[in-house]
Amino acid sequence: MTTPTAQKPQIKLSTAGLTKPGVVVLQTLFISLFALIELVFRHGVGILTGLAICIATFIGNRIGRKGTAYVAVVTPPLAFAGFIAIAILAIDGLHPSRVGLDFIASLAGTAPYLMVSALYGWYVFFDAKKKNK
Repeated sequence: MTTPTAQKPQIKLSTAGLTKPGVVVLQTLFISLFALIELVFRHGVGILTGLAICIATFIGNRIGRKGTAYVAVVTPPLAFAGFIAIAILAIDGLHPSRVGLDFIASLAGTAPYLMVSALYGWYVFFDAKKKNK
């Protein structure tokens, strides 16, 4: 007697692309990697991290599912600020004046890139919202 082999039902995705948590994880890891590389080799953040922020915003909008545009816009500045705060605390220790100065300097060094990526991201978000109406 032979028993029929049970076939497993195939898992079907509702749509291609990353979900909201996937976009957050991808952008956070991408920005953190480039910020860490720049902190190790240059002892500060600058153009490499700024370009990583712009690329993360662009890629988050492109490979995310429908409805992930808001997350793709909001995550890069928050991920960058969170990583820089933790990294500066690890490097400088608990010296409030030094930590505050380094944190503000890091944000100021990437401000143009944060602004450009935010303008692009919000344009994509509001354009998609307008098209849905």
